[in-house]
Amino acid sequence: MAAVGGHPAQGGGTGKESAPIEFRDAVEALAGARLRPEIELSPAPAPRRMAPFAYALTATVEVDGEELADGRLVLLYDPAGQDAWNGEFRLVSMTRAELEPEMAGDPMLSDVGWAWLTDALDAHGAGYVEPSGTVTRCASQYFGGLGEREPSTEIEIRASWTPADGRFDRHLSAWADLLCVCAGLPPTTPAPLSLPDAPSLGGVVPMPARRRPRSH
Repeated sequence: MAAVGGHPAQGGGTGKESAPIEFRDAVEALAGARLRPEIELSPAPAPRRMAPFAYALTATVEVDGEELADGRLVLLYDPAGQDAWNGEFRLVSMTRAELEPEMAGDPMLSDVGWAWLTDALDAHGAGYVEPSGTVTRCASQYFGGLGEREPSTEIEIRASWTPADGRFDRHLSAWADLLCVCAGLPPTTPAPLSLPDAPSLGGVVPMPARRRPRSH
């Protein structure tokens, strides 16, 4: 299994060297997480206006040299807390994957996409409160000079939640599973799907993904 790349005092983040111990411990927990080998993680520049302290990671899911999904996870910390968070920490994520075009018309796509996140958090025992987010589907048909390109469909899940247990490694592992499920891979820890009428595979339905390199 792959470990999170990069030392927490390098790469992404703001003010970690002089940050409170609570924030530094949280970043260390992310850096020490053990993830499945399809996940490639890298520190990234963190936003500087969302909280006094922040740390960011980017991730890709690669199988046989092909990128199937990508995303970004940001850890925010405000020692004074924020009312909207109901806590001092907040995790903000973006997850994106290209799917088979016929999935764009599935009326349950958005509901299932959100269920993947909450099911992954529950499956990894990651306690959380105040979840919020959006699930966006985008179908593209190409014409004219681009007419030879195959139609494409993309799902993007943007979410944030407040970790309520201090187990930041579990939250990262859950998000990594979300990335893999969006990429069409089975989760490492099956969990019951929130939607009882949806078909299941080991408890969670991976979305058919296009196995070809993605361009950013």
